[in-house]
Amino acid sequence: MKEFVEYVLRNLVDFPDEVSVDEVNGSSTIILEIRAKKEDMGKIIGKQGKTINAVRHLVHSLASRNNSRITIEILE
Repeated sequence: MKEFVEYVLRNLVDFPDEVSVDEVNGSSTIILEIRAKKEDMGKIIGKQGKTINAVRHLVHSLASRNNSRITIEILE
């Protein structure tokens, strides 16, 4: 799942080498932490959060097939 999110986000931004996705395993959920350049944060979030919400929706639907829970957090 981490690779999928990283692939999608790297194709959205101007500085793809600066995008990193870290996976933190919790007891019942997996947290994906996204870091990128400040200039690219607007492209990742999108207007009114539509882009990141679309990515979250895709990840949630893929995770539900595997009976797992995944949360996406954007870090500065």
